[in-house]
Amino acid sequence: MIAVRLIPGFAVLVSVAACQPPSLIVDGGNGKTVMLTAADLSKLPQQTINTAEHGTAATFEGVLLSDVLAKVDAPSGEKLRGEMMSLYLLVEAADGYRAVFAMQELDPGFTDRKIYLVTKRAGKPLSDKEGPFRIVYPDEKRPARWVRQVTALRIRQAN
Repeated sequence: MIAVRLIPGFAVLVSVAACQPPSLIVDGGNGKTVMLTAADLSKLPQQTINTAEHGTAATFEGVLLSDVLAKVDAPSGEKLRGEMMSLYLLVEAADGYRAVFAMQELDPGFTDRKIYLVTKRAGKPLSDKEGPFRIVYPDEKRPARWVRQVTALRIRQAN
C-alpha cells in the first residue's frame, strides 16, 4: 500500500506496507482466513523445542501448528472424520517451496508427534534466511518439510 504525505511544496510517497510487521496467511478452506504476526503468535501457548537439524543441536521457540489452525476453525478431534479425512495442509514459502501435511498428522487425537510453527532460534528471532516463520517437525528423519520463510498455511480438500 502506498500513502501520499503532503509536506509544503512536496508530495512524498511512503510505503505503508514496509512499516507493517511480517504476517502469515492462515486459510481454513472453510471461508475463514486470518493474517497473523509474530506478536499474534506470542499470545498462543509457547513451546521450546530442543532438537537436531542436520546433526547439529538446535533450540527453537514457537507454537503448535494445531493451535495456529484452531484460529481458522480447522476440524480436529471428533470433527476430523468422514469427508474431513481427505483434508490436508499446504505450507507455502516465500521462495515457492511447498510441503503438505495430512490433517491427521497435526491432530493430537491421531498422533503424539508434534509439528511447530516457530519464530525464534536460540532465543533470537529467526534470520531472514529462515523466517520470520518456519515449520519444525522434530520427529521426521529428513527435514524436507521443515519449511523456511513460511508465507501461508492453507487447508485444502483432496479431490
